[in-house]
Amino acid sequence: MVVLGVDPHKDSHTVVAVDQTGRQLAQLTVSARTDGQLQLLEWARQVGVPDGAERRWAVEDGRHVAGRLVAQLLRAGEAVVWVPPKLMAKARASARTRGKSDPIDALAVARAALREPQLVPAQLQGEALAVRLVLDHREDLVAERTQMLNRLRWHLHDLDPELAPPLGTLTRLWVLDRLAGQLQELVGVRAEIAAELVARIRELTERINQLQAELDRRVKPLAGQLRQVVGVGALSAAKLIGETGGVGRFRGSAQFAMHAGVAPIPVWSGNTSRHRLNRGGNRQLNAAIHRVAVTQLRAYRPAQALMTRRIAAGNSKPEALRVLKRHLADVLYAAMCSDDQAVSTAMAGQPAAA
Repeated sequence: MVVLGVDPHKDSHTVVAVDQTGRQLAQLTVSARTDGQLQLLEWARQVGVPDGAERRWAVEDGRHVAGRLVAQLLRAGEAVVWVPPKLMAKARASARTRGKSDPIDALAVARAALREPQLVPAQLQGEALAVRLVLDHREDLVAERTQMLNRLRWHLHDLDPELAPPLGTLTRLWVLDRLAGQLQELVGVRAEIAAELVARIRELTERINQLQAELDRRVKPLAGQLRQVVGVGALSAAKLIGETGGVGRFRGSAQFAMHAGVAPIPVWSGNTSRHRLNRGGNRQLNAAIHRVAVTQLRAYRPAQALMTRRIAAGNSKPEALRVLKRHLADVLYAAMCSDDQAVSTAMAGQPAAA
C-alpha cells in the first residue's frame, strides 16, 4: 500500500508518497492546472510509486482548491479519500520535522490517512454536487441580503422609525414595494441610500426565491423517501444530499453518523462513564440534522417521547438531544439509501441514448 498525500493550493499541488509504515518515498510539486494534474498521474504511475503497489490518494479537504484534482483522479480510476484538516494538523504536530511547508503538510496528510483507515472515500457526485452548488449560492445571497437588511433598518430608524416594517417582513416583495414608494416621497442622501438598498434587497429576494424553486425541482426526484421524514423540507433535503455527496460511499449508518459528527464520543475514567459532544465531522451536515431534530421536537410525538425517556433516565437535555440526532442519522441514512436505489433503478430502466 502506498499513500499519496496531497496539499492542495490555488496555484500548486504538492504530493508526498509514503509506504504503509509512513516512510517517505518521493515528493513532487506541480501546477494546479490540467497539465499539472496529468503530470501528477504520470508521476504516480511511473516514478512516485513502486511497480505493482496499491495506490490511495489522500487529499486535504479543501474542495474549492482541490475539487478539479479529485475529479480528475476519480475519472482516472484512482482511489481517493478526503482528509479533514484537523487530522492533518494533529499528524503534523506529532512529526519530528519542525516548521510548516507544503511538503511537510502533504506528508502529514498521507500519514493521517494511514492512521485513519476508515476515512470516507471520495466519489464523483453528479447531481448531488449540482444541488450543493445551488444551495451554497442561495445561502451566499441570503447572507448578503441579511447584511443589507441590517443597514436598511438603521437608515429607516434615522429617517423615521414609523417607516420600519415589522420584523421578519422585509423579505416580502409587497412590503418592499410599499417601502420603496414611501421613500420616493423623502429627500436627502439617506433616503436615496435606503431606496437603493430596498431595490437591491428586492432583486436578491427574487433571485433567492428562484433558487429555492430550482432546488425543489432538483431535489424532488432524488429525495422521495427523505422528504417523508418528519422535519425534512426542501432546503434540509438539499443540504443533506449535497453535503453527503453520495450516500453509497458510506459503509453503514455508523460511518455516516461519524462523518456528520452526531456519533457521541465515549468519555470514561474509573467508575465514571459518559459520552460527550462530537465536535468533528461535517458541521454543515450536523447543522442540517440538528434542524430536523428541533423541528421534530416541536411537532412529532415519537421524538418528544424519546426526549422524555432519556431525561427521565438521567440525561441532560443536550445529552438527550444528541441521542435523538444519532437516531435521526440512522433514519436519514436509510431514507437516502432507498432514494439512491430508486434513482439507480429508474436510470437503469431508461433507454440508451441514440
